[in-house]
Amino acid sequence: MHTKKIGSVISIIMMLSALILISCQKDNPGPDEVFMEGNKFSPATITVTAGTTVTWTNKDNVTHSVTSDTGMFESGDLSNGNTFKYTFSTQGSYDYHCRFHGAMIGKVIVE
Repeated sequence: MHTKKIGSVISIIMMLSALILISCQKDNPGPDEVFMEGNKFSPATITVTAGTTVTWTNKDNVTHSVTSDTGMFESGDLSNGNTFKYTFSTQGSYDYHCRFHGAMIGKVIVE
């Protein structure tokens, strides 16, 4: 009986730890993530290695897009909580913007 209680407590602690870890990850973008919040891309410039898939997440309550300046990629309309992923396989500098908010600009540098 005592062993069951310990097992239950350990399970609860592990679930709470996982929830805390997940919630912390949502507050700050990782090395291959860009958040759309406050009508800007955060970070505005990201540097990744070739072959990296970058994920953009809309954290605003308005629709945004991730639109390549050269037509290389286009997310379509992204409402709150939606994501867009694109894999950068070639080295270079890739500028992008939001179709809805002209001041929202970003850059992906691929090394």
